[in-house]
Amino acid sequence: MQDEMIIELFCERSEHAISELSAKYGRMAQSICSNILKNSSDAEECVNDSLFTMWNLIPPNKPMSLRAYFINVARNKALDRYRYNSTPKRNSYYDIALDELEECLNSPASPVSEVEEGELSDAINKFLGSIKKEDRVMFVSRYFLSESTVAIAQKMNLKESAVRLRLHRTRNRLRKFLEKENLI
Repeated sequence: MQDEMIIELFCERSEHAISELSAKYGRMAQSICSNILKNSSDAEECVNDSLFTMWNLIPPNKPMSLRAYFINVARNKALDRYRYNSTPKRNSYYDIALDELEECLNSPASPVSEVEEGELSDAINKFLGSIKKEDRVMFVSRYFLSESTVAIAQKMNLKESAVRLRLHRTRNRLRKFLEKENLI
């Protein structure tokens, strides 16, 4: 079923919208939530919570991209659950990925306090648009989809050490780009 039709089902308040959304994008959301949480039951619960949230968000919202909207809701639910599950803990799997990325955002004052989140997000998107597609796919896979370097290496038919090196170089280029843009 087309995304526009699913959105119309939500607007009509048809419960069929939830099953169609789940059938179309549920596995992708489950995969992303599992990458973040490393727990299939928590991931499944986040996907179910995301479906309920979509029911409450559409209408009044009519997303331009149903897939992106739903995946973002599911990812945020997984991140909220991750924070809840790991509050007293540190150095878990997802913390490692965040620590890697923090290297290029690290500054005496938080970037978010210096500029609005939207400006930082726009700058990162601009940077990602300026790099090679393969590097962009690795970066998004690691830091947005929370995939392991092993999984990225398998997907891209590279050695894990090559993926780690390219991610390291991409983070360094991002840091230099953000410094040049006076965002850190």
